[in-house]
This record gives sequence, C-alpha cells and structure tokens, in this order.
Amino acid sequence: MRCSVVVMALSLNASCSNAADEVGAAALEAEILEWRESRRASLMAPTGFLNLAGLYWLEEERVTFGSAADNDLVFPQPADPYIGSLEVSAEGVIMQPRADATVYRNGEPVGRTLIEDDTSDDPVMITHNSLAWTVIKRDGRYAVRLRDFEHPVLATFPPLGYFPVDPSWRIEATFERYTEPKRVSASTVIEGLGWNPESPGVAVFRKGGETHRLEAYASGERLFFVFGDRTNGKETYPAGRFLYTALPGEDGKIVLDFNRAYSPPCAFNDFSTCPVASPRNRLPIRVTAGELFNRDAYVGAAGSH
Repeated sequence: MRCSVVVMALSLNASCSNAADEVGAAALEAEILEWRESRRASLMAPTGFLNLAGLYWLEEERVTFGSAADNDLVFPQPADPYIGSLEVSAEGVIMQPRADATVYRNGEPVGRTLIEDDTSDDPVMITHNSLAWTVIKRDGRYAVRLRDFEHPVLATFPPLGYFPVDPSWRIEATFERYTEPKRVSASTVIEGLGWNPESPGVAVFRKGGETHRLEAYASGERLFFVFGDRTNGKETYPAGRFLYTALPGEDGKIVLDFNRAYSPPCAFNDFSTCPVASPRNRLPIRVTAGELFNRDAYVGAAGSH
C-alpha cells in the first residue's frame, strides 16, 4: 500500500512538472510571437531598414546631388534633377540647397544647414518629395543614407521565416565582466570599414555538453551580441545574427534567448553598414533558433553607390 502511495505521489509530481513545462513553453511561444510582430513592424517603420534607397560615401570635400546624371551623387527618382551640394567641414556635413529646391527639416523649408550625423544627440533628417536623408558617421567617415518612404518593397515584403520556438535555446549564462571595459575590433560588410565597439565582458554558457563564450558589446541599458554559428550560409544569414539581452543582475546572470536572434539589416539591402560576427564570436554549434535568412526578402544592389 505504501509503495502504491509513493508511486502515485511520483506520478502526480511528474504530471505537475509536465503541466508547468507546457505552461512555460506556451508563455514563451506567445512572447516570441509578439516579439516577431514587433520585429516586422520595426523593419517596416519610417526609420526602419526596408525603405533604404541609397548609401553614398562622401569621399570629396564638396559634392553635388540630385537625380540628374551629371551630379556627383545621383539620387533615384522622385528626386529633383539638381537639389544642391554637400560640404564636409570641420563641423560635419553642411548642405547648401539650390534656391529652387524644395527641401525640408521638421516640415519647414530649410536653407544652408549643418546635417548633424547619427552620432549626435539630435541627428538631422532632411526630406524632399517621398525621399529623406540623414548623415551617418562610421569609423571616422561620413556617408549620406537615403530613404524612400514610398519604397516598393514596403508593399511586397514577404513574411520573415523562423525556426520553431524552442525553450531549450533560452539559456541562462554567466556574465564575466572585465576589470575595465575593452575597446575591441571587428569587421563590417563594407570592405575597409572597421567597427570598434566597447566590450564590458563575455557571456559564458553551456550547450550540448560544452562550454561556450560570446563577447558582449555595450548598448545603453542592454548588451548586444553579434554571433555566428554553423547554420550561417545555410538556414541563416551568412555573416551572422544579432541578439540583445538585459544587463546582468546582482547575481551576474543574463538570459540568452536565441529565439530572439535576428538577421542584421544588410540581409535585406546593400545600404547598411552592419558588423559581422568576429572569429571570437563564432560558435562551433548549430543554433537552431531565431530568424532564418529569406533570400526572397533581399532587395539587392539595385541603385547601390
């Protein structure tokens, strides 16, 4: 009789555990599905990466721009033939529009103006017809990033693909903080363009019976990871994927939820300056969680500069 009671108790405990696991898995699935909707909305937003229409590096001190072929920077339609000029100065990039150009800042017509770049506290966006441009600064170099708020891809962009949500890829890691943050070197998808983020430490975790380490990069109130794994170039984007986590708690733990791993902007067009996974962050395993690489969603090099 006593044995029967023990067996029954064990069975009840197992049933409760399975039910709890199922509830946890269902909650995670709902959470990840909501995140995927937010991810798509972010890509489609006016400041997302799907409406990018050009990236122009400012190699000369002064350049002209517009849609006419004899400009230094040839913008696509619906740009006017001749809009004005851009000058690289000690202050940054200064735009001088032509007197007949219709360009705006915050909805107001604008004349000669400093286009503060994306490293400033208040970067400037200039609009013209359905186009908009900002100045970005990368590795000491300036470039004009062009958007088209009526980009055709916004109407045809296919659904993003993902591995099935898998609770086993939501992993608790120990964050090993450096004594002092380190400035590290990495590459980008732009040949000759480096990336030198600050790394506060590394995440150490177990998977498949082995210990793995990922270098983290400082990103405000979060940690940022650029990692590669053995799905790259097959199911996932060849140069690696991105992942964010919360900062570690007092116990030094973080959660690496690879179900939230996603493709960088350069998976969709040629007008991004994405970092690629460094050799230090290439995992010798297949991370079968997160976003897949959909080649049909890639706009390609049309109009690249």
